[in-house]
Amino acid sequence: MTVTTEQYTRPPEPTLAGRSAVTAIVVIPLLAVVAAVPVAWNHWISWLDVALGVVLYLITAVGITVGYHRYFTHGSFKAKPWVAFMLGVAGSLALEGSISSWVAGHRKHHANSDEADDPHSPWRYGTGAWAVTKGFLWSHMGWLIAQEPIDANRWAPDMLKRPLTARLSSMFPWFVLATFLLPAVLGGLLTWSWQGALTAFFWAGLVRIALVHHVTWSINSVCHIWGKQPFVSRDESRNVAWLAVPSLGESWHNFHHAEPTSARHGVLPHQIDPSAAMIKFAEGRGWVYNVKWPKPERIEAKLARPATMGS
Repeated sequence: MTVTTEQYTRPPEPTLAGRSAVTAIVVIPLLAVVAAVPVAWNHWISWLDVALGVVLYLITAVGITVGYHRYFTHGSFKAKPWVAFMLGVAGSLALEGSISSWVAGHRKHHANSDEADDPHSPWRYGTGAWAVTKGFLWSHMGWLIAQEPIDANRWAPDMLKRPLTARLSSMFPWFVLATFLLPAVLGGLLTWSWQGALTAFFWAGLVRIALVHHVTWSINSVCHIWGKQPFVSRDESRNVAWLAVPSLGESWHNFHHAEPTSARHGVLPHQIDPSAAMIKFAEGRGWVYNVKWPKPERIEAKLARPATMGS
């Protein structure tokens, strides 16, 4: 990642319609999670809903962890054109913004991690209990609703110039529509019923989107407040073991900030990193190449204390 020191024009403030759309995307799936228990209690859930939800969760979460994050943002590996396309589509269906906007925000975060210009630091209000509580809410999802402008021309010019990412970014509104409609269409066709379409829309659409969102946002919030710091970094990034499986390895966040371009985040013994495993699988089949695997000497050099003392 290269960011120049030139002066850039501040992007325009988001419109009321834009803020309202983002708020709806954040809030409506969350309300579905709140309603999930009574809906399930009344038997408005099937094994098909669960299967569709799990499959779409994995597809869209991989789109974020392997695609948006490790590939597009940090260039942890190179990919065949069809792989890059699939990762871009999968990440777009996660409903976390277009490729260019996501990459811009994340690169700005790394450049200013837990400092004043960090878009989503939980420490922006201070270190007291109430300040950290406010900071947690801000870093988890408040910053998305506030929509503070992040200039993609400054932070992700390569995403705007690359034909694939520019095209997929411009198509993001269609991905918003697709990620809601796809579960309903599949549920309706596979059960040949309106109830099947409705329950699939609820579980594999709204609930699945909420789960992907809040797991991803927990890396911004939870992993910058609680957890362990076995590696030297200039910020408050931390490893949170219980998030490793749902986040597909993203919660080994301390090493990621110590070595951002590494294709593997979980580098210590017993650290599960499903995203790295998928990259390794794809590398073995020639789908991706020039993978930046962490070297043992680099891991050792980054350690703040012996690895045997914990992760």
